[in-house]
Amino acid sequence: MQVIATAIPEVLIIEPKVFQDDRGFFYESFNQRQFQAETGLTVEFVQDNHSHSRQSVLRGLHYQIAQAQGKLVRVVVGTIFDVAVDLRRSSPTFGQWVGVELSAQNHRQLWVPIGFAHGFVVRSDSADVLYKTTDYYSQPHDRCIRWDDPDLNIDWGLSSPPILSAKDQQGQSLKTADLFD
Repeated sequence: MQVIATAIPEVLIIEPKVFQDDRGFFYESFNQRQFQAETGLTVEFVQDNHSHSRQSVLRGLHYQIAQAQGKLVRVVVGTIFDVAVDLRRSSPTFGQWVGVELSAQNHRQLWVPIGFAHGFVVRSDSADVLYKTTDYYSQPHDRCIRWDDPDLNIDWGLSSPPILSAKDQQGQSLKTADLFD
């Protein structure tokens, strides 16, 4: 496993060691001991989520203000552009974002720590996204920041408007959203 730093030090790209031959491939998608040894993080995952989306679907930017979740995100079908936004007011990278292409072909994973919003847009015909979370889903604490907030200025690489859920259409601006200290 290789850990790659991003422009925001707490957000990490994880590249598992993939064993590939003429039969296909094998890799450990998660190994607690190795994750801790390579990242220095001690986390406990309590929930696995799976989303299936078609091309141009944009999900996000989601987070929970209490029962906050760290997320380890990977793609098993298709390709997405995955984004993490720092929502910690006291952070030197507050309001900054990083984006990474995750795909079934590159096997990359993205560690999105607590205190960050998360979102992605599907670039392939469809995508299946799996992610582990460090806390359970809590609807009363669920929050959403607008994907197109001008203060964030995220370059999603879109050539046409994305497909959004009703919830994501009602996202808050960074200026008015509940944030972390």
